[in-house]
Amino acid sequence: MSAQQHPIDSGFHARTTAAEVLAGLDLTGKTALVTGGYSGIGLETTRALAAAGARVLVPARRPEAAAKALDDVPDAEVDELDLADLDSVRAFADRRLADGRAVDMLICGAGVMACPETRTGPGWELQFATNHLGHFALVNRLMPLLGDARVVSVSSGGHGNSPIRWDDPHFEQGYDRWKAYGQSKTANVLFAVELDRLAAASGIRAFALHPGAILTPLQRHIPLAEQREMGWIDEDGNPPERFKTTEQGAATQTWAATSPQLDGLGGLYLEDCEVAEVTEEGRGVRPYAVDPDEATRLWAFSAELTGVNAFA
Repeated sequence: MSAQQHPIDSGFHARTTAAEVLAGLDLTGKTALVTGGYSGIGLETTRALAAAGARVLVPARRPEAAAKALDDVPDAEVDELDLADLDSVRAFADRRLADGRAVDMLICGAGVMACPETRTGPGWELQFATNHLGHFALVNRLMPLLGDARVVSVSSGGHGNSPIRWDDPHFEQGYDRWKAYGQSKTANVLFAVELDRLAAASGIRAFALHPGAILTPLQRHIPLAEQREMGWIDEDGNPPERFKTTEQGAATQTWAATSPQLDGLGGLYLEDCEVAEVTEEGRGVRPYAVDPDEATRLWAFSAELTGVNAFA
C-alpha cells in the first residue's frame, strides 16, 4: 500500500462536476483516449475534455451508436474496439500505433456490471475479461504512445464485494454476478497500482477510482424491481438524493486524468475528487485492492492470459 493513500485536501467534493474540475485548465493540443466515452459518465467525460480543448479518441464496440451520441462533440473521434475480444484490441492498437499520435490521458472507463454468466475467449468470465483483461492488453499495447501520460482505471466501490479469487478467477465452480463484478473492480485498482510502479520512472502515472453512485446504462442487466429493492430508485424510477448526476459522476476520473494537484503522485485510489483512505468497510479502498504483492501477482497472471506485457 502506498504511504500516499490519504486525502490531500483537494477542495473538491462529491457534488463537484467534471466542468468544475477543468475550470481554468487548457487542454489544447492534448489527446485523450476514453473507453466507454460515448455513454453515461464516459460521455460526460468526453464532453468535458473536449470543451477544455482536448482531442478525444473514443473506442467503441458499437461505433455507429458512439458516433450518434458524439455528433455534437466535434473534437471526438470514434474507432472500433471490443474489449472482450483480444483480436479487436490488437487491431485497434495497431491502428493507433500506425497513426502515431501521442496519448496524454487514457481513461479505462468501459465495462459491464452484474451480467448473466457469460464466457468469452478461452472461457474467461466476461466481467473480468472486459473490465480488466481487455484494458490490460490495450494499455500494454499502446505503451509506445503514452509518453508521460496519466492512465486512469475506473473501478467502483463494488470492489469491496470480492478480492481476486485466485482459486477460481473465472467462476468455473459456480457463478455469482456481484462477486464477479467485485473481482473485476478490484483488478482495476490493482492494475493501476502495478502500472504506476512499473511506469512511473518513465513519466507515466496511474490512478484508480470510484466515480460514485450514478444511474447510467451500466445498470442494464439489473431488473428494476431489484434496483428498487437495493434503494437505487424509488417507485417512480427516480434515484435517491445521495446519487450523483452524470456530470458529477464524471468528475473524479476527469480530475484523475488532468489535475495538477496529482502531479508527482500515482498508484492511488480516488473518490469524490480526493485521495481515499484505506478502510475495511464502507467508503474508501480495501487493503487487498492496494496490496502491492497482489498487484504484482495479478499483472503476471494477466500477462500470461493475454500474452501481452510491455515490461517483460
